[in-house]
Amino acid sequence: MIMSPPVLSVSNLCVDARTPEGLRRVLDDISFDLISGETLCIAGESGSGKSVTSLSIMGLLPKASLQVSSGSIMLGGKDLTKLSGSAMRAVRGGEVAMVFQEPMTSLNPVMSIGAQMREAIHEHQGEEGGAADVIARHMLDAVHITDPARRLTQYPHELSGGMRQRVMIAMALSCRPKVLIADEPTTALDVTVQAQILTLMRELKTEFGACIILITHDMGVVAEMADRVIIMQSGRVIEQGNVLPIFQSPAQTYTRELLAAVPRLGSHAGSDGPPRVTPVPASPVSLDPSPVLAVSNLTVTYGGAGGFLFKRKQAAAAVQGVSFDIRPGQTLGLVGESGSGKSTTGKAVLGLIPFAGDVVIDGRNIAGLSQRQMQPVRRSAQMIFQDPYASLDPRMAVGAAIAEPLIIHGIGDKTERADRVAELLARVGLQPDAASRYPHEFSGGQRQRICIARALALKPKLIVADESVAALDVSVRARVLDLMLELQETMGLAYLFISHDMAVVERMSHHVAVMRGGKIVEMGTRRDVFENPRDDYTRALMAAVPIPDPKRRVA
Repeated sequence: MIMSPPVLSVSNLCVDARTPEGLRRVLDDISFDLISGETLCIAGESGSGKSVTSLSIMGLLPKASLQVSSGSIMLGGKDLTKLSGSAMRAVRGGEVAMVFQEPMTSLNPVMSIGAQMREAIHEHQGEEGGAADVIARHMLDAVHITDPARRLTQYPHELSGGMRQRVMIAMALSCRPKVLIADEPTTALDVTVQAQILTLMRELKTEFGACIILITHDMGVVAEMADRVIIMQSGRVIEQGNVLPIFQSPAQTYTRELLAAVPRLGSHAGSDGPPRVTPVPASPVSLDPSPVLAVSNLTVTYGGAGGFLFKRKQAAAAVQGVSFDIRPGQTLGLVGESGSGKSTTGKAVLGLIPFAGDVVIDGRNIAGLSQRQMQPVRRSAQMIFQDPYASLDPRMAVGAAIAEPLIIHGIGDKTERADRVAELLARVGLQPDAASRYPHEFSGGQRQRICIARALALKPKLIVADESVAALDVSVRARVLDLMLELQETMGLAYLFISHDMAVVERMSHHVAVMRGGKIVEMGTRRDVFENPRDDYTRALMAAVPIPDPKRRVA
């Protein structure tokens, strides 16, 4: 049997970063082939070199900081590392196209979808005007976007996250590339939208005959999509092979750790609460049986206001008649798709946005309280946001950021606050010298630990965690979740844990509420909701969770 040559061949690729101390190797001797018609998944944690590899192939390395020092990237007889800028522009998009992780930052916010698609089609196919519009509408139809003619006139902010990602895929495929690189294309998407995008990519690979390089840290996605897998760590390929052997008998400890860290839906069946991560103390924490948070008939309405410059918008209820309570030492998992009202609920219960109804925090109803009246309540309730980098002031040292709530509430003197900061850093697994460093000097997981330390500074009874681990690598996510469970066990914290990840919610929660269209459609104990879901929507969410077992896909 004669083997056809690979579509793309990367050989002994090395990339160096320019630093004040000199060149530092960030990719070391990377080699792999991409075969016609296959999906190759590159997996690993942040900093492993996955995205640098893809940017090297695309010729998009920032020249001021990164350079290819040796090796080759062969595509159709051309070494991409040797091409001029103009020659690479012809390859980029026409022969190799890329779908980035965050479509909102990849699309031009001041250009319509149609203008952006026509630009790419004209550049690589020479079509313009009505002919380019026909191709653009056909591609939007191919990625299952409704009413493609109208979508071409809209702007990125008018589309949902899933629709924006479909637009990115349509743009990438509109020029019929030989290779499609998808860099974490589903990380920020809801589980049901993620399932739709993955299905779409499989369909389009068959229809358009493209090879796919899929970059991800989600081993569930790898199991569903990959023909072959490359595992990267610290800029090196440590293991590669067909997907089944990698999952059934991984050779490297790091690969086994990645697989073990994947939360599996149903792995906690039969238990009433999260797994315990600390030994049972001789003197357990004494917990007040009354709820630390009691929400009754919560309603949040957007729109309805107008002004001199803006027309009055029709009011729309983002949250409608939501009620629940959380007791000390308990977690309520709030789950649903984007737009279901989860985050709006989390902000409302902390008084961050106007609401109707009753919200009682630690015995005090916050309905109608002014910001000044809310200040003492905030000692009892804090929030952890999804993006830790955006949550921290980049110009403020970590120690100052953690101490800021203590200063606002007049707690302690300078020495006492410094001691408290050191204690909190140690509590979340960081060294005391972290206090003098800045957010950009830490990894994503470390920054989230800093945000947790800041939330704990006032010794709250309630923490609202809004997609607090969604952006983290799977192994880092597991460590942060363990930290949150440990803090709950030792401090009696109550969590409102907001997430679209059903497997993570199952691991963390005592009770679960499922939201859709601003309403709770199902609520009960973790065992009730996950082992005997009553609502079709809940069952659909669970069915969409990627299963980290390629045998299930093969079967």
